[in-house]
Amino acid sequence: MNQFKIIPISREYAMNIRNSKFDEFGHEITEQLATGVGPCRVSLQPFIPGKDKRILFCHSPFTIDNAFNQPGPVFIHENEVEPYSAIHQFPPEIKADKQNFPLTLIGYNKNQEMIHTQLVGDKDVDILILQMFDRYPKIAYLHARNAEAGCYICKIERV
Repeated sequence: MNQFKIIPISREYAMNIRNSKFDEFGHEITEQLATGVGPCRVSLQPFIPGKDKRILFCHSPFTIDNAFNQPGPVFIHENEVEPYSAIHQFPPEIKADKQNFPLTLIGYNKNQEMIHTQLVGDKDVDILILQMFDRYPKIAYLHARNAEAGCYICKIERV
């Protein structure tokens, strides 16, 4: 049963960044050869260091400008890629690589106020998502973030 859905950065949003060469804050984007695994915030697939070309820009996953708004650096592929499509499961490549992708899940209410934060660690992220939604009914959505770098990976909504 589909109980949550993964929301990557949209193809249209990424295309606008690529075409305009500026992020939503007016900063010029940086194009570079991948030095780390990422992931791309559209495909939610890891980059291949030394091979893939990526774009770095500042992104805010929030719609309300308040104290919980956390803009920060994210990467997308330099070229258009298919958005992550297995939306009812957390991306397996990220889930399986706990060394490169240590995760934190942060729950927010409908007013974009933080309700609960949980370090994933060795837990199964798909199960933890369901547990957080079950235990905290006021959580409207979650953000998955890199637990070390703090950068945004994707949004997770209830279904």
